[in-house]
Order: sequence, then C-alpha cells, then structure tokens
Amino acid sequence: MDRFLAPHSPEAQAHSLVTETSLSWDMEHPSLNETLIAGCASYQALNRYLTGADLVFHPRTRKELENILRRYSYDAIHNIVARARSSLAPGGYSRVCHIAESSLHNVLDSDDNVAVLLSLHASNGDRAVPQAERSSPRHIRI
Repeated sequence: MDRFLAPHSPEAQAHSLVTETSLSWDMEHPSLNETLIAGCASYQALNRYLTGADLVFHPRTRKELENILRRYSYDAIHNIVARARSSLAPGGYSRVCHIAESSLHNVLDSDDNVAVLLSLHASNGDRAVPQAERSSPRHIRI
C-alpha cells in the first residue's frame, strides 16, 4: 500500500483519522468534512483492490481498473456517511465522489502504477494487453 499511498499522504491520514479515531471526527462541524471522507474512501478503495478478496473480474485495461476503483470508493463513501453522526452539505456527495476519483487518478497517473496494479491479479492467460498490441474489432457479415 505504501507504494501507492504513503503513510504521510492525505489519503492515509484521512483513513487513519476516520477509521482509527472515529470518536469525534464527524462531530466537529454541522456537516461532514468532504475532503476527509474522499481521502479515506480512495485509500479504502485501493486497499480493497490490493487484497483482491472480492474481485470477481480481473481488469485488463486502465479503464476497467478505474471502474473497479471508482465502485470501491463509492462503496466506502456510502459506508462512511452511513456511520457518521453528521450529514453532508447539499451537493456534498457529488463533491466527495469527484475528490475521491481525482485522488485515484493521481495514483494511476504516477510511475507505472497502472501496469503494477493490472498485473497484480492477472493470471497467465489473463494478462493486461497494452493498447498498441490490441487489434481493432472485426465485423463479420452474414
């Protein structure tokens, strides 16, 4: 996990604050801290993917990987908001989702993280195929 989100990253700190010190993080203001929720959600999404515990389809492309991470982050957002004692401000859910997605895009855009994440759960016959190696679909006339 440290390779993708270091312990001092905002996401790791948000995760620590929300999950380990859940006594008062959500009671300080009348509405929830959107950045804190988004950071924790992106951390949890990446951690969930790394464990692969409930990964049904293994992604082969960046787009498929992004879709999985996005779904995982939305699940985390829902869980965090459901446990919180405060509520989100109007429009907060959309902002939280956008912040979490941006965080995940930053991880994927760094170094060779996409290749590493795709190869993590790929079997020999299910390896990621680079865009240059893929052929265009062929149409069959009947």
